[in-house]
Amino acid sequence: MLPIDTRSIQQEINKYIGKDIYLHMETSTGSYVRVQDPDTLPACAYIRNGLINFSEGKIVKNEAWYSVGLKIDNGWVYTEGLTDWEVTEEGQLLLAGHDKEGNLKIGLQLSEKPFNCGA
Repeated sequence: MLPIDTRSIQQEINKYIGKDIYLHMETSTGSYVRVQDPDTLPACAYIRNGLINFSEGKIVKNEAWYSVGLKIDNGWVYTEGLTDWEVTEEGQLLLAGHDKEGNLKIGLQLSEKPFNCGA
């Protein structure tokens, strides 16, 4: 993955506007937090192959990370904490947020075809 480049990512986001696309989004504190501190609540959110259609999409720089917002009919899909990105050979846009140890903290992926669900 490469460091965020807002211009390139905005161009990629714009390719998906007005299309039915598949969304993968996840965020996690990581299950390891309970090992480090048993009183810490691990938190996770995950959606794979959610079908969405958005009319507007933007990437914005915050402090040391980036956010992406996708305007859907009745609200927004929003991710914050993004640091890296790539476009796969299949044309899927992959965005991720890694902490300073390299652990994945948030992921946002967009595709015109369903993502492999693995087994």
